[in-house]
Amino acid sequence: MSDDDDQTRKDFDDAVNMTASELKKWLDTDESKAVGQKKDGGGESTGHASGRHIVRILEKKKADLTDDDLKHMRKVVGYVKRHSAQKPKGDTTDTDWRYSLMNWGNDPEK
Repeated sequence: MSDDDDQTRKDFDDAVNMTASELKKWLDTDESKAVGQKKDGGGESTGHASGRHIVRILEKKKADLTDDDLKHMRKVVGYVKRHSAQKPKGDTTDTDWRYSLMNWGNDPEK
């Protein structure tokens, strides 16, 4: 792995604070499936699909990460950073904002 790849892994580990098992369990909930942008208005949201990819990444050994995994890890870091900056006022426990972040592996309540 290059230095850039190591930094990507570090940034990803900072952004994703849910374990693979926590994320899998979350992705099975109705709340997880209800949020996010869906292509053509139906099917799986972008964030939900991302969550499934994140689970696969979390279950891999560092040496087994592919270029596609590293590209997705950078995408996750960017999304979590941007979306976290848009935190609404008040209690965010049961909000689409939190649920969207959780689809991307980040539970802001942790």
